[in-house]
Amino acid sequence: MLLDLSPPWEISDMADHTDLRGAALYDALMRLKPSDLAETDWALKAGMNRGFFTNLKKQDISPRSDSLRKLLRVVQKNEADLYDESPESARSVTLPTRSIHLHDDVVEIISLDLSLSMGPGTLIEEFVEEEPVKFDIGLLRAVTRTPLHMLRAVKGVGDSMEPTLRTNDRILIDTSEKMLSRVHGIYWIDHLGAHGIKRLRAMGQGRILIMSDNPAVPDYDVDAEEMRIHGRAIWLMRDL
Repeated sequence: MLLDLSPPWEISDMADHTDLRGAALYDALMRLKPSDLAETDWALKAGMNRGFFTNLKKQDISPRSDSLRKLLRVVQKNEADLYDESPESARSVTLPTRSIHLHDDVVEIISLDLSLSMGPGTLIEEFVEEEPVKFDIGLLRAVTRTPLHMLRAVKGVGDSMEPTLRTNDRILIDTSEKMLSRVHGIYWIDHLGAHGIKRLRAMGQGRILIMSDNPAVPDYDVDAEEMRIHGRAIWLMRDL
């Protein structure tokens, strides 16, 4: 039998660890905790040290992504529930918060009026306009179980992600996924104010590799402290 002796804390795989960490993450988890479940029991059921929550509350730390998912599974929650229950952290960029509208079997998803760069990055001070795009609910539910109000539709420009993504593709973003949780996943990122859609990989030692699918565009690594993840690309729509 193999034992996982690695510590539950690791900054390198938390792409946006300024978002929920330490006491803020503790408070968010407590909002999801059943009233009859003790903190120590919750930690032990997730295979963690009984002092996990005490350390989290007192120190400015973030758990590894897999540790966080184990905790959430115990209470039958996921990362979307965690962000849905907690207030949004202060951001240099603010997402529109208008409610979605349901009409029979159709839902209106907020579409951001901007083009996210699939090249070196686009500087965006604010999202000044939005318009709803109608989707079939059955189609969306075949793609994701994320709460519908946490989905956004954006457009990409540039050739650095070709052939996977092309200019004017409309990309569906799951804004509940603000952590680097998928190996080689494609994310909407903000690196020092420049927004883009890029493939990411954790390198360890607090570094993130930003990758392009176009072999002519070089990859580069950045300090995780300098980058924010606003969501993961989960689906795309393309004109023929």
